[in-house]
Amino acid sequence: MTPSIDRVETFVVNYPTVGQFKFFTAAPHQPPGRITAFVKLTTNTGIVGWGQCVPSPRWSYETIESVTTLIERYLAPVLIGEPDWIGLLTDDGDFWRRVIAGGFSIGHPIAKAGVNLALWDLYGQLTQQSLAQLWQRPTCETVEMSWTLDVTNVPALAFDSLAEQVAAARARDYRSFNFKLGRGLELDSALCRELRSLAPQAHVWVDANGGLDLDTALAIAPVLADLGIAAIEQPLPGNRISWYRRLKQQGALPILLDETITTAVELAEFHELGMLDGAVLKVARSGGLSESLKIAELAEQRGLLLYGSGLTDPDVSLAASLHLFAACDLPQPVALNGPQYLTKSVLREPIQVHGPFATVPTGVGLGVLPDLP
Repeated sequence: MTPSIDRVETFVVNYPTVGQFKFFTAAPHQPPGRITAFVKLTTNTGIVGWGQCVPSPRWSYETIESVTTLIERYLAPVLIGEPDWIGLLTDDGDFWRRVIAGGFSIGHPIAKAGVNLALWDLYGQLTQQSLAQLWQRPTCETVEMSWTLDVTNVPALAFDSLAEQVAAARARDYRSFNFKLGRGLELDSALCRELRSLAPQAHVWVDANGGLDLDTALAIAPVLADLGIAAIEQPLPGNRISWYRRLKQQGALPILLDETITTAVELAEFHELGMLDGAVLKVARSGGLSESLKIAELAEQRGLLLYGSGLTDPDVSLAASLHLFAACDLPQPVALNGPQYLTKSVLREPIQVHGPFATVPTGVGLGVLPDLP
């Protein structure tokens, strides 16, 4: 008989950061750092599963307060005593709708991701299997990461800032860069030219986080293509479907969608609408590993590009992303910048990182254990 979940707990942990990144700007009442919430599920037989939420108010509508409140007041009462919690790992849509209504796609994906990771970890602990075994997918020992370049918007300082960040990456043997757009056509174009001169052989893709208008996107895409930039991620606001179709018709640069895709449904629909060439896998954005796997499988079936990214994930969330990207065998380095920006771990055995290579945890479940109550 499957043990039932009889306790759901959350623990807030704030990680100190180094460097500058636009998504670190916190709400006025919050201390600096990368604030997260751990999720601990305990069964009536004492088996424990761990997850982690990585809210980012500058990137989404979810905050540390919203994820902890949703889990403690709305998700926990339904999870406790749920007889088929294992079934939630493969078909959780009805479960989430029972708890709280979604929006355009699913609501509160970052909070739900923390629970989903804990459920997968719990299932692995129960069955004494790794995630690769549970998924019946191959895996690998390490995942290569890309360095995030997010330079100042001040033109007089931007080029020095870029050179310093590229040098920092080179000092740690990074070979790939993801570059944040958003400084205007002229400065972004000039900085991308400078980046290519500083790193002529590097794999580079750019990410606008939905911040460009159509005219700017149409103008900069051919420039980036001439520089050998691999792809442009989320160039336009997610609700500008006609803009995406225009940019796709231009065909200058492969288009990847990130924020716009929460589930495999959006990927299917937007692909059929002619908006994209591929998708970015991001565990927190998609409500966890279950939906991320569906997105990956659909992209593989349709021959779409697949990239990997995160939300400056630490510890448990980083482990989940590494498992996913290793199982999907992504062909290019992934934008997991937790090891770039974070200086703390609360794991009993921290994830090993050597230069741009992060070691995929071994063992059952997620393969990591927080040193928390």
